[in-house]
Amino acid sequence: MGVGTYEAYIERMKKMKPNIYLDGKCVDRMGPWNEGGFWVMKQCYDIANDPEYADVCTATSHLTGETINRCTHIHHSQDDLLKKQLMTRLVCHRVGGCMQRCMGTDALNAIAVVSYDCDQATGTKYHERFNRYLEYCQKYDLICNCAQTDVKGSRNSKYKRAHQQPDPDMFLHVIKTDVDGVGIDGKPCKGVIVRGAKICNSCAPYVDEIIATPTKFMGRGDEGYAISFALPADWDGIKLMALPGLHHKRKHLEAPFNRNGDNESLTIFDDVFVPEERIFLNGYDNEDAVQYAGYLALMFAHFHRHSYTGCKTAVSEIIASQAALVADVNDIAKAEHVREKICDIIGTAELVFAAGQASAYRAVEFPNGSWVPDEILTNAGRRLAGHNIYHEYEILADLTGGVCASLPTEESFFAPETAELCNKYIMRNPEYTAEETHRVMRMMEDKLCDAFEGAQCVAGVHGGGSPLMETITLMSRYDLEELKKIAKYLAGFDGVECPRYERKTATPRAMLERFQKTQRQDGM
Repeated sequence: MGVGTYEAYIERMKKMKPNIYLDGKCVDRMGPWNEGGFWVMKQCYDIANDPEYADVCTATSHLTGETINRCTHIHHSQDDLLKKQLMTRLVCHRVGGCMQRCMGTDALNAIAVVSYDCDQATGTKYHERFNRYLEYCQKYDLICNCAQTDVKGSRNSKYKRAHQQPDPDMFLHVIKTDVDGVGIDGKPCKGVIVRGAKICNSCAPYVDEIIATPTKFMGRGDEGYAISFALPADWDGIKLMALPGLHHKRKHLEAPFNRNGDNESLTIFDDVFVPEERIFLNGYDNEDAVQYAGYLALMFAHFHRHSYTGCKTAVSEIIASQAALVADVNDIAKAEHVREKICDIIGTAELVFAAGQASAYRAVEFPNGSWVPDEILTNAGRRLAGHNIYHEYEILADLTGGVCASLPTEESFFAPETAELCNKYIMRNPEYTAEETHRVMRMMEDKLCDAFEGAQCVAGVHGGGSPLMETITLMSRYDLEELKKIAKYLAGFDGVECPRYERKTATPRAMLERFQKTQRQDGM
């Protein structure tokens, strides 16, 4: 199949067992709680099947040579990274926000790199397993997400290690090994039992597969926490505590923007059997494999932040487009302060996208054949986006004015007794009709005043890692000692020549090497 269809996806959703919990009740996937997410996924499938976008949204599988959806592709060149970034940007424009398939793409790419490296170093057999799983995802164009963020429990320094938590279940972990169970194909097999929960697990209530990865580095004593696997989203023992995100319902003024939505999940693994064939890292298999938990966590975050240089560029461009339109509707578009404010947003968008492009151009090939972008540039772009997102919403609110927060109800503009007066007094710029003006203000109501968009604003800061995480990553990768040699030369330090300073490409492997060194020094 290779490139799937929305119709086939919906048929799969209909067949899945109910395991979504909404207000304490178990529900299936076909209710209004998933409508917004389904609409976004439809756009993802439709654009991949549109010949106009085939060069960007499809790719050739390195496993089978067949045409596949780029969302299931492993990046094997700089061009793959650039097209992934561009695809993300295009789809986000189309849906008015997050494309929602990026997590699955980034998890697949991270495991492709780390499973191979782990096998080569420790003698495990994860990469072969992973490739079988990847081919399955590519064949049916399955939608995956990544369950990475553990609930984490106490942040107190004395509980900093996963196995030191007062409650051991605060990080997802293996509680039983070498267990007899039933595999994905319904046949008897060996596996493990896992327990724990993942939070901020976007889209889990309407994906085919949930891919679990560690959330941090693990060391001695954390063997059970160094676990990565993939399971169907309705697998026995998985319980999805849902938070639907939807815009205001429209009766008369339905538009693409207010159809967008999602469904977040606190994903609970309640003593879940994981078949061996679906395990891509397990600290109990080899004590040397434990260190690859943090490496996988970093690699996923890295690929995901590179995706954000496409996604957050699009989000800023959407806000800039809305700002420009609402300023025109309010008949203030020519004011100098308006141009200055819109320029702020455009400048951020262009710099974030440029950081992602430059990161791809500085990408390096890893031993498994994957290309990994430059970590410093990726994090610099994502950090800039996170720092500016609230400012962009502030600009949009400023240019819109307070009317979006106090509009009469939508029906008032269509009811016989009130329609004429409401449409008369909504008018601003005579170049726009009353309905066009009304549509723009309703869009601004959705963008600035509803609960879903409030959550999206927070996601713009914290999704893929908050600016603090990007700061930590940047400062751990950037060689300040080498950089300071420039200043030492300029200050006239004895014996210091002006260095030929050229920053080397930074990748998550450097962090793995530092962690390994620390373990040796600590006797871990």
